[in-house]
Amino acid sequence: MSQTATYTVTGMTCGHCVASVTEEVQEIPGVENVDVVLDTGAVTITSADPVDPAAVKAAVEEAGYQLA
Repeated sequence: MSQTATYTVTGMTCGHCVASVTEEVQEIPGVENVDVVLDTGAVTITSADPVDPAAVKAAVEEAGYQLA
């Protein structure tokens, strides 16, 4: 059964921002799907098992943004 978690990312302003965050978060082991909404900053992650929030934070920071 899939797990879903939603985070809010600050600092995204364009489609390239969305692509960068999506790419980094998809590299987290176990992540099956990433949905990023530019207007709200919402990042919804679907995974087989719960994803470590620290891994999400690190991936978002690697893309150049921050979790709210």
